This record gives sequence, C-alpha cells and structure tokens, in this order.
Amino acid sequence: MGRRRTPRQAAPGEVVLRVRGATVEFGERRVLDGLDLDIRAGEVLALVGPNGAGKSTLINVITNDVDIVEGTVELDGVPSHAWTGTELAMRRAVLLQQVDIAFPFTVEEVVDMGRSPWQGTSERDRDELITAGAMRRTDTERFADRHYPSLSGGERARAALARVLAQTASVMLLDEPTAAMDIRHQELVLDLVRSYAATGCAVVIIVHNLDLAAAYADRIALLDDGRIVADGTPEDVLTAELVSNVYEYPVQILRDPVTDAPIVVPVRRAPDRVRRDPPRHEPEVGTRSGAERPPGPGAPPVGDHTDLVPVGARGSGGGGTAPEPPPWPDPTADDDTVPAPDTDESSTADDERPNA
Repeated sequence: MGRRRTPRQAAPGEVVLRVRGATVEFGERRVLDGLDLDIRAGEVLALVGPNGAGKSTLINVITNDVDIVEGTVELDGVPSHAWTGTELAMRRAVLLQQVDIAFPFTVEEVVDMGRSPWQGTSERDRDELITAGAMRRTDTERFADRHYPSLSGGERARAALARVLAQTASVMLLDEPTAAMDIRHQELVLDLVRSYAATGCAVVIIVHNLDLAAAYADRIALLDDGRIVADGTPEDVLTAELVSNVYEYPVQILRDPVTDAPIVVPVRRAPDRVRRDPPRHEPEVGTRSGAERPPGPGAPPVGDHTDLVPVGARGSGGGGTAPEPPPWPDPTADDDTVPAPDTDESSTADDERPNA
C-alpha cells in the first residue's frame, strides 16, 4: 500500500466536491434524477425540500453509501472511488440522522473516535487538544464521562457532532443535525457551522427549518422529486411562490427585523378560540356564586403571542482572500462566536436527564 495522500487547503470559493448527473433508483422509483451540484470551500450550503425530495439520498451518494445508476462524484478533483477509506475520512466527515452506539463508550471516547483517520500522522499529536476543543464548542464537556447510550436525544446529537468536528475534515456533511435539539442548541450548532466554514472548509447541511437555513446558509439548494429546482442565495430561493409550489402549501415571506433574512410563515386562518371560563373566586357580598367578572387589570388577552426573533446573524461566507486558517477546532484560540455553556443548574437539569 502506498503512502496516504494528505489533504490540501483549498482556496475560498474553490469547488472541493462536484456531483454530476447523479441518478439513483430504488426499484422502479427514481429518487435522484440527473442531479448536478457544486460544493465550495468556505461556504455553508443548506439542502432543503419536502419529505422524500432526495436530500438524504444525495448525502449517501456523496459518501458512496448508495449505488448510482448514472453520474459521477469528485472530491478534490479526483473520483471519490479512487481514494482509500482513510483518505476519504481525512477529507469529508459525515453526521447521519441517527447515530446508534450500543457499547457503553463515554462521550469523550466517542468524540476521540473522530481522530482515527489521523493515526500515524503528525496531526495525531494534537488529538487531546482537538478532542477537548470539539467538546467545548458543542457544549458536551459537562457530560464527557457519561456513557453515550444514557444521553438524551439532543445530547447524543451534540456528542455525535463533536466527533465529526474532531475529524477536522475539509468537507462536513450534516443530515438534520438539529432535529432533536432545543432552540438554544439549534442556534449554537448553526453558529458553529458558520464558524467552521469561515476557516475555509465546506459545510453541507440538511435542515427542515427554512428559517434556520435562511439565517445561516450562504446558499440554499431546494430539492423536489429528485431534482434541484433552485440553487442560490436565501433571498433568491425562499420566495413565496417557489416555496408554496414545492411544499404544496401557501406561505408568505417576512423579513427578520435584525438580520433582514427571510422568514417563511405558513398562511393560516385564525382558529376558533375555545371560550375559557375565568378563574373561580369566593363570591363577594352582593354577588352570586359563579358570576362572571371581567379579567383583572393587566391580564393578557387569550391567545396573545409575541414575535420570535431568530438569534444570530448570517456571516459573509466564502470569496476573497483569506489567511491560512488554523486546524479546526483550535481549543487554544479565543472563541467569541459560540455561546459559553450555561452553568445555571436549573437550565441543565432536564437536558442531562437520560431518556426514560
């Protein structure tokens, strides 16, 4: 066996992964139909679309986990099948929708598995620092010694993401990484994804939340029926007409008051409100028991809501000339882009409780 070919640093905006004419069939059903896609360094690309559009199948095509009827996949300008398994792992890291580990490995051991492609290289000397940095950025340090099977769904997702970060690959493929997470950790992960891309790496993320895609992605590829029907900036892709047609449901597009990113709002009719009886009180002198009284001063009206402003603003993405980025993650560097872990015990008690 020859010497392993180590990755090179791609220039911002350079195509590092290319899919051409990808066609996949499951029985008589065509799941991908001649799909073309370019993935560029320094860019966050969000894959969106309705259920069954072909998003996860596209990720499986890139990772060689599904056979294609026609088409090619190139990584760093070389057909993906020409790389060894270790060489592929050095260049692209994959986070699947569900990561099941039956053996009682600790979280720290699971994260350290991401360093296995670098055995026998000079990068191996940085394993401990990189593993610690990946756990810090994913807010998994506080349960590093717990066994992976004992974690909640959201905790498992963050531990699996930390493993992918520790792999330090130049292309990251994430299949619905935030599906099991609360709003705080959704924002943390998407902000982390932007930081990863800012080092010159490419990130492809499947996400169903169109508002998250609009807030954090540089490009959005909208899939429908095995084809890419739109590929461009969030403003170009997330139009009311296009989204309504693809999802077969009417929507309207608003603008985030802070970032000006598109916000997709389904068109809903006002629901019929169920009449709510006022709280019962002891009857006052001169009143009958159970008589209605108007709500007290300052009481909010039934069904009152406030607007939700997404946290975080979009970054600037790829393009231009950037200095040589440090290996990711660098736990010795100051990190102002990721919120510090919440140390309030009351806010973490539920998050650390294992599934029943």
